[in-house]
Amino acid sequence: MKNYTITVNGNVYDVTVEEGASTGAAATAPKAAPKAAPKAAPAAKSAGAGSVKIEAGAAGKVFKVEASVGQAVKKGDTVIILEAMKMEIPVVAPADGTVASIDANVGDAVEAGALLATLN
Repeated sequence: MKNYTITVNGNVYDVTVEEGASTGAAATAPKAAPKAAPKAAPAAKSAGAGSVKIEAGAAGKVFKVEASVGQAVKKGDTVIILEAMKMEIPVVAPADGTVASIDANVGDAVEAGALLATLN
């Protein structure tokens, strides 16, 4: 048996590994853990459905979705609120229109330039 101390994301774990008997075959490398399945998109979401894109101006986390699909908005109306560095940043409609899709969910981390919603 061998003892190891492993640190994962700042958490320290003491691990004991039992050595198995060798059969003469080469040892195989451990398999990577399977990736989690992607989150299902909301039913009302139709990615990129509209012609006018609303994109994140800065990286952050989606704090609140102010508009809904099918809602009429005027230029300057808040569609989504991002949180970055403890500040709430409104993302506004660049033109008058109807919300065609909301492409981000509350809690999503987004990069600058990420598509958040579209308008028709």
